[in-house]
Amino acid sequence: MSLKAIRYENNSLEILDQLLLPAQSKYIQVKGVEDGWKVINKMQVRGAPAIAIVGCLSLAVEIHNKHFESKKELRQDIEGKLNYLVSSRPTAVNMKIAAEELIALVNEYSKNAELDLDTMKSNFIQSIEKMLEKDIADNRAIGEHGASKILLSIPGDSLVRVITHCNTGSLATAGYGTALGVIRMLHNMKRIEHVYCTETRPYNQGARLTAYELVHDKIPSTLICDSMVAALMKHRNISAVIVGADRVAANGDTANKIGTYQIAVIAKHHGVPFYVAAPQTSIDLKIISGDRIVIEERPDREMTHIGEHRIAAKGIPCWNPAFDVTPASLIAGIITEKGVFKPDELVREFAS
Repeated sequence: MSLKAIRYENNSLEILDQLLLPAQSKYIQVKGVEDGWKVINKMQVRGAPAIAIVGCLSLAVEIHNKHFESKKELRQDIEGKLNYLVSSRPTAVNMKIAAEELIALVNEYSKNAELDLDTMKSNFIQSIEKMLEKDIADNRAIGEHGASKILLSIPGDSLVRVITHCNTGSLATAGYGTALGVIRMLHNMKRIEHVYCTETRPYNQGARLTAYELVHDKIPSTLICDSMVAALMKHRNISAVIVGADRVAANGDTANKIGTYQIAVIAKHHGVPFYVAAPQTSIDLKIISGDRIVIEERPDREMTHIGEHRIAAKGIPCWNPAFDVTPASLIAGIITEKGVFKPDELVREFAS
């Protein structure tokens, strides 16, 4: 059974505090939008799909417990709160897309004379709750499509060795995972020989979270430093690299956790296929290319300290971008719930 990072039942929301993992598994309650913004911004919850789900569920909890005088007041409150939630971590596009869709939905509800205030509120909350179920179903589909694609190039019943970066599993989604969902599917098919996960400095999502999930699921795996990827590809027969995405541009350029770009360059040099696993909600066709993606920069302390212990010389300035952009030319395929596509096929497949 995979880990559950989001607990939602009877209008009560709790999230697994990922800042405490792996030392401590503690759930904290999210009572409304302000709590939702804080747990996303502080990275107590992270991963693009999970950010959108927790943000929207925090809104559902808040409006369920709040009295509104009119449909107009409800609509205005929802629109303002959603725009506020988008500001919590702007690089991850899922929250932005969810906000746009929900704002369009509430505007439609507000114009519908057949819906009274209570029905409008109830229907809106139900729409948010369905996001949980859909995310898990989409992740399983991503796992199936990704596993099938990777195995196409593997002879016979040979086992595969894969590299993954950052955390893309149950802790980054509603459940199962994207890139880690592909790995889970390969493991269920008994086709995984070994998984190598990077530590993912400076926030160590790989060492703290992905390693935690791999051990939990008893998937054969090894943790490596970010700087070991080239040596690993030279000395081990790696079948594929599988990573997630915080935003995919229309041309296939992909923003993901810092360090992804260099892994893609190394994979290209060694002839290892590099795959991005992401739901359709991570594909932003309004962004022409990766050059247009705004990259979040994080505090110096994430680099200079581990916990309360300072590891860097005092006085040294830091540059700490949370993400980098991998050019489409380095990506063998983008694995979605609808199938696996080449970067230049995204507009045709996903334009509405």
